[in-house]
Amino acid sequence: MIFNAFFTQIKPVRSHAKTAISCVILSLFIIIGCQKPSTQQEEAAANIVDAEAKLKELGITLPPPPKPVANYVNAVRTGNLIFLAGKGPKRADGSEITGKLGSEISIEEGYEAARLTAINQLSVLKAELGDLNKVKRIVKVLGMVNSDPSFVEQPKVINGFSDMMVAVFGDRGRHARAAVGMASLPRGQRWR
Repeated sequence: MIFNAFFTQIKPVRSHAKTAISCVILSLFIIIGCQKPSTQQEEAAANIVDAEAKLKELGITLPPPPKPVANYVNAVRTGNLIFLAGKGPKRADGSEITGKLGSEISIEEGYEAARLTAINQLSVLKAELGDLNKVKRIVKVLGMVNSDPSFVEQPKVINGFSDMMVAVFGDRGRHARAAVGMASLPRGQRWR
């Protein structure tokens, strides 16, 4: 499985200006920004979830960010955007969850692999920002699932990622999304 795109907006560290952080993996996306009316901004601000506290409440300790396996970096920040490299379901001990959905592993196992990938991406984002509470919004997710050709339940697998973003960030974690099947993924990972 491949986590392909993860866009977030972040709160500025010392400025009142709006800052956006975006993360993209392996794909080109066109991002169009727009300004919310002030009443919507006020309502959104009232519903802010403390992401760091939520991780503790969920019993999640973020591992060190997984190291790149080739000639790339985990995150590139340019202006108000951050682009995150693809990550897969790597456990804290370094082992990876591998296999094909629909022939070797179940939807439930794929969901857990997607959840683990979300945790790995959160660790990269925290390393880049220092504090997940700087995230203002998750904007876009593209998940690629290592699937048997007959498997058509990719959205159920990628829900493991999406559900984690909403659990940690609340409404700020709700995002646009695509979930697609792939013939293979690096090192046989279930999803990325």
